[in-house]
Amino acid sequence: MNLRLSGVGLTHADGQPALHGIDLEIARGERVALIGPSGAGKTSLLRLLATGLKPSAGRLELLDAEPWSLSAAARQKLRARIGLIHQAPPLPPRQRVVTAVLAGRLGQWSLGKSLLSLLHPVDSVGAEAALARLDLGDKLFQRCDQLSGGQLQRVGIARVLYQAPDLILADEPVSAMDPVLAGHTLGVLNREAEARGITLLASLHAVDLALAHFPRIVGIRDGRIVFDHPAHEVGQAELDALYANEQLQASVPASAPPAPVTLHIPRC
Repeated sequence: MNLRLSGVGLTHADGQPALHGIDLEIARGERVALIGPSGAGKTSLLRLLATGLKPSAGRLELLDAEPWSLSAAARQKLRARIGLIHQAPPLPPRQRVVTAVLAGRLGQWSLGKSLLSLLHPVDSVGAEAALARLDLGDKLFQRCDQLSGGQLQRVGIARVLYQAPDLILADEPVSAMDPVLAGHTLGVLNREAEARGITLLASLHAVDLALAHFPRIVGIRDGRIVFDHPAHEVGQAELDALYANEQLQASVPASAPPAPVTLHIPRC
């Protein structure tokens, strides 16, 4: 089992409850989408799984370890096995794209190699290969402030692909992309995760993209899991209940395309 939450609750420092009694198991190599209305607790759950937040109640097992029972040094090593994809990647504006991608392995490299990489790219070939999977190979030496929001999100994804983690946690990874590019990018991310046996957990507002690209869907509302189904079993009634009172209605596509066959921890 790659991760297991048993009765997990989370209360923020201001006393605001965010998660209640979360029971969730995800096996190694599974690809799961989190859906639900804004403020449902999706981002809080991802931050908790990234060990950026400590559970207020319950038990968390992550990559065969209980992170909050580990020493700080051991917990940091555990974090190096987790890839984070942010909705707004924390990329310094003047940083070159190649440096941003190589930063994915800073947690795995020695201090000397990490410092050298900040001054001179130590693996530009590997960085370019990761970018090429997302059609950004020609942006290798551009500065991050020369890219669009969607391009920056793809750089963030390329960085995680270069990192080659055991677990990927993605928070709205394609929110700045048009629908066609978003679908293509999620297809690439899912294919890479499936081919490498990487566990992938992503939060998405676009229900159609979640159903099209992820085999398993978890619906969250008011900090609680309200359903956990294979994508083909998610029905319109459940989506209506999940998004009740939301201004935008979620719907199951009339003919959802099949999935392709073929937090805050700084990682600048």
